[in-house]
Amino acid sequence: MTLHSEIFEQPERLGQLLSAQRKTVETIAQAIRARDVQYAFLAARGTSDNAGRYANYLWGAMNGIPLALAAPSLFTYYQQPPKLRGALVVGISQSGQSPDIVSVLAEGRRQGCPTLAITNAPESPLAAAADFVLDIQAGPERAVAATKTYTAELMAIAMLSAALASSEARWQELSQVPAWAEQALKTDAAIGQAAQRYRYMQQCVVLGRGYNYATDFEWALKLKELTCVEAEPYSSADFQHGPIAMVGGGFPVFSVAPEGKIFDSMLRMLGHLRNDLSAELVVISNAPQALALAQIPIPIPANIPEWLTPLVCILPAQLFAYHLTLAKGYDAETPRTIHKVTETH
Repeated sequence: MTLHSEIFEQPERLGQLLSAQRKTVETIAQAIRARDVQYAFLAARGTSDNAGRYANYLWGAMNGIPLALAAPSLFTYYQQPPKLRGALVVGISQSGQSPDIVSVLAEGRRQGCPTLAITNAPESPLAAAADFVLDIQAGPERAVAATKTYTAELMAIAMLSAALASSEARWQELSQVPAWAEQALKTDAAIGQAAQRYRYMQQCVVLGRGYNYATDFEWALKLKELTCVEAEPYSSADFQHGPIAMVGGGFPVFSVAPEGKIFDSMLRMLGHLRNDLSAELVVISNAPQALALAQIPIPIPANIPEWLTPLVCILPAQLFAYHLTLAKGYDAETPRTIHKVTETH
């Protein structure tokens, strides 16, 4: 099994997760509602941390649940955990092995908070520390760079949002994600050709906003892990507060800009970058206006609800990182200096 084949597994895995775990998710949601949760307190690292960024937007916007991202070192090295009264304490980890993430859930349980593990390893230490376990059922992920476990984490987060809202309409929208994902992967050959253009690239920025702030960070992470490019992720709003000064003629800017409430803001930014600063744009979008501004336009299916676009937008981003890895002559299966399971304290 290769990184490329695991990327292509995702439509099927997402469909299976949706059908197999809906009842479990609805049971967890019912228990959460019964506990008068005031906010979510979420611990994660790496790719799973980017899934947490999605939860930050989604649970806040759709469920009215504020989310705080944990500082795990407070629970391990400093041994001075904050008071967590009223929190749903969530740990996200594909392996469930990292001691610092486990420590956050263990402390949450000690303080009497409901605890939830979202993991691909239901027999892991993280799962053992949790009151509720949501198995993302992505199957074995052999490639070092996480792909299918990331989208499965996003799906789990989205399913919990739909269940907490008791919204059948949102479940119906979720049911269309596997088909949208399969369609997005049809860009593979075109992306493979486009990636050749950037084989000598050493640095770039990646821009996103709103729900796709998570996609922004995850695309940048994949570029760093696999291609060794200095890829810096920014909110398009933050980017205007100083970092935009680095952009000159031909500077590569990658952007995730699907249709939705933040689209007009993103379109203005892309227009400024292309027309005024002569940036080199790679754009993932389902909006013709945004794609028309890009030297490398990467289309995704039309009419995806904005809250679900991160589950689809990341797929061509993964393909881009994979093909650029090969173009640069690196091994996509064994990125240098990193391992599949990283146990931080």
